[in-house]
Amino acid sequence: MTVIRDAEARRSETPGGVMTTFASPTQGGASRALWRVDAKPGARGPVHDFDSEQVWSWTAGAAVVELDGDRFEVAAGDTVVIPAHTVRRVLADPGSGYTAVVTAPAGARALAENGADYGVPPWIV
Repeated sequence: MTVIRDAEARRSETPGGVMTTFASPTQGGASRALWRVDAKPGARGPVHDFDSEQVWSWTAGAAVVELDGDRFEVAAGDTVVIPAHTVRRVLADPGSGYTAVVTAPAGARALAENGADYGVPPWIV
């Protein structure tokens, strides 16, 4: 068993938000990565893809999730299961932003919309 203290959580910041890794292969030896995304009001994540499924669960605020051309409005309490190889973008609510907890398999690779490999993001490593 591994206990990861709050002070040990790894934080990665991008223009789309701050990802706080709770557990991952290099943080506790987990087989799945688990992280929180905090997005400021109006933040716009990049258009991208992943080679594996992700599960997003909103705990605060609201967002619009774009998946392969469809748009879904989500808010605290909602969960979105995003299949592998589904182009996506998450747009934070302009008034509230959002907080979501996300999980993906260890080693999940980010991809460009055209399939180019961006590698494993630091919050999943």
